[in-house]
Amino acid sequence: MSYLALARKYRPRRFEDVVGQDHVVRALSHALAGDKLHPAILLTGTRGVGKTTLARIVAKCLNCETGVSASPCGRCTACGEVDQGRFVDLLEIDAASNTGVDDVRQLIENAQYSPARGRYKVYLIDEVHMLSKSAFNALLKTLEEPPPHVKFILATTDPQKLLVTVLSRCLQFNLKRLPVSVIREQLGKVLDAESVPFEPGAVVEIARAADGSMRDGLSLVDQAIAFSGGQPLTRGGVEDMLGTSGRERLFELLRALASGEAAAVGDCLQALDAQAPDYGALLGDVATALQRIAVLQTLPSVRSEDDDEALLALVAQFTPEHVQLLYQIAVHGRRDLQWAPEPRIGFEMSVLRMLAFQPENQVDGGAAPAQGAPRARSAGTEPGAAPARADSAAAALPWEQRVAALPLDGFVRQLARHCAWVGQDGTNVRLRVDPRAQHLLLEERRVALEAALSAQAGTRLSVHIETAQEEAPATPAQLAQRREQARQQAAEDAVLADPVVRAFQEQFGARVKAGSVRALDS
Repeated sequence: MSYLALARKYRPRRFEDVVGQDHVVRALSHALAGDKLHPAILLTGTRGVGKTTLARIVAKCLNCETGVSASPCGRCTACGEVDQGRFVDLLEIDAASNTGVDDVRQLIENAQYSPARGRYKVYLIDEVHMLSKSAFNALLKTLEEPPPHVKFILATTDPQKLLVTVLSRCLQFNLKRLPVSVIREQLGKVLDAESVPFEPGAVVEIARAADGSMRDGLSLVDQAIAFSGGQPLTRGGVEDMLGTSGRERLFELLRALASGEAAAVGDCLQALDAQAPDYGALLGDVATALQRIAVLQTLPSVRSEDDDEALLALVAQFTPEHVQLLYQIAVHGRRDLQWAPEPRIGFEMSVLRMLAFQPENQVDGGAAPAQGAPRARSAGTEPGAAPARADSAAAALPWEQRVAALPLDGFVRQLARHCAWVGQDGTNVRLRVDPRAQHLLLEERRVALEAALSAQAGTRLSVHIETAQEEAPATPAQLAQRREQARQQAAEDAVLADPVVRAFQEQFGARVKAGSVRALDS
């Protein structure tokens, strides 16, 4: 007998076996128990969370020989054939391969006939968003008023592409991405059933890599069993299989950054380079770990059993401001990785940037930055100088130039361009937003601007943005607008002063059409 993949072997066959989707199971169970199931059901969610599985269980519940209920017997002919995928009255249609209106018309014609074996004819249309617009329109009437012996179950990973007219005719259930704890527990049960010894850390790594999908997790378990060659599954082996750097290496790097020890950071970089990791994914792991640290610093109550002890220890070694700054550097470093000469160089520069921007005061006995990792400061500033001196040197640059040099995108850049410089007192920076741009002022954008200015100045700054209607200096956006207006006026004056243009005006009564002159970039 051929090998059956774990994802198929351990596919749930009853509602009780479905994990992580209690809200959907409860609603469907109550509807089936009262024989009041809606004729058209839409199941949405990411891949591998149970859409097709739930549809098959519903088909069993409707056609079980013991009667319609939420608990099919699992022993009758109908239940057995559904489990084996050969029940004639369960028609699974791949909408990605049958997208046209002719395919839907054939489906509608066949729906008029009574079931061949069961009580209901169940149509499972997978990836239904792939149907063409004309196919959807052809299906609408049947979807709204199907024959009494027909049930439609639609499944999709992209419900936004469905027509509103289709959504209004269906009972929609959104299946959740499965948390790591749920996937980890289920994978542990599967490995126990398969008599495969494993380390708990190995299952945690697989559950994280599954990214919310139980099917992906089971497929990775299949791969890990083959990779181990009959040996117990270990965390190190799974990390080698997945090509990840290992969380312990990641935590070593973060500990070195927290203490500011340049030598330790260098050792971590060498160890990581020896593993030839995916540097983009590694920067993503750094950002993810920093995000979790920030959450635990703000909301200690959200701690879960999935949080490593090493991660929990890092919570006390970073200040919240330092975490925010390092997160921004990691995110920007990952974005700019494609422009680096090599991914390794881009990663190392991001880490060295994190090392350069150390906080002035370490928390709870944290070590001061090593001599090999000097703190960023303006030229001519002494190491022992007060932060205000470094800030004064940075503030000497025109505000417009500082904004242009900031690595900002989107709405955060727009907020910076529409803010005017008011003043600075020590590490407190005061800005004033243009009243016409107050809609840009959100707390997360202010925090991002604060982190970027801190990185630029080489010290932690506290940015306060005022919204008063008082007179303020021009914002970078206003200065740019004035320059553009001056360039435009100069271009129009030059055209009107041109001898050829003046000759046309005098001889033919011609005039320059308003708005037809554009200043060229010099």
